[in-house]
Amino acid sequence: MSTAIAAPVDRLLYKPEEAAEALAIGRSTVYELMAEGTLKYIKLGRTRRIRRADLEAYVANLNPLPH
Repeated sequence: MSTAIAAPVDRLLYKPEEAAEALAIGRSTVYELMAEGTLKYIKLGRTRRIRRADLEAYVANLNPLPH
């Protein structure tokens, strides 16, 4: 008997904790980035969500350090 493994969901909105995992940074860092306006987010009622496009834009705007 084989078990099927479900493919990961391609999310459009991320909870701050999920965004932290996707970015490989700490949850508190995500909240700090949101508070300073570096990482855009939307409010849905009392919750905050980060759009996938905003995560991608944040990463695209990171500047690598020179060697």
